[in-house]
Amino acid sequence: MEDEPGTSLVLWMPPALLRQAAQDMGMDPARAGLEPKYMLRDARIEHVAWALEAEHRAGFPNGRLYTDSLGMALAVHLLRSYSAPLEARHGLSKQQLRRLTDYIEDHLDQDLSLEKLALVAEVSASHLKTLFKRSMGVPVHAYVIQRRVERAKALLMKGQRSVGEVALEAGFSHQSHLARCMRRVLGVTPMSLVRASRGA
Repeated sequence: MEDEPGTSLVLWMPPALLRQAAQDMGMDPARAGLEPKYMLRDARIEHVAWALEAEHRAGFPNGRLYTDSLGMALAVHLLRSYSAPLEARHGLSKQQLRRLTDYIEDHLDQDLSLEKLALVAEVSASHLKTLFKRSMGVPVHAYVIQRRVERAKALLMKGQRSVGEVALEAGFSHQSHLARCMRRVLGVTPMSLVRASRGA
């Protein structure tokens, strides 16, 4: 038995229609989105799609009200069955950012984890990575390294501790880790800062 030829029908839904349907359903229209689907069979989608196609072929005899009603019915069905909130396009709020950066400063000497920082910001770990970069322009792990390097620089310039002590106090696992990060971030070595602090 030979396969019968297939028929494709492409529907385009204006984002404004989806937002309007979401608002009518009591959802946040700014976050109304749909979950991607592939090879999906949905009888209600097919029914509305072919009704719109028939109306189009007939020259829209039933008027705008009819097509608008079909479009809204489809939008409501899609949101009820395949809703997936859109990722926020903004970054962290000022309060979240202040809380998070304060926490990082207070715990630079500790083993910070993405999960712990996400709890502080009250977002998921995956969202924290995205939102933090949008807010600060750098990934959260890069920001932590920068702050640790700056902390180490300030301590070394005081000249009161050894490089090894400074490394641990600034949150680096060992002296060579500090040296590697400091060269990458500041372009200098810890010993050069020690010599500078001594006026050498």
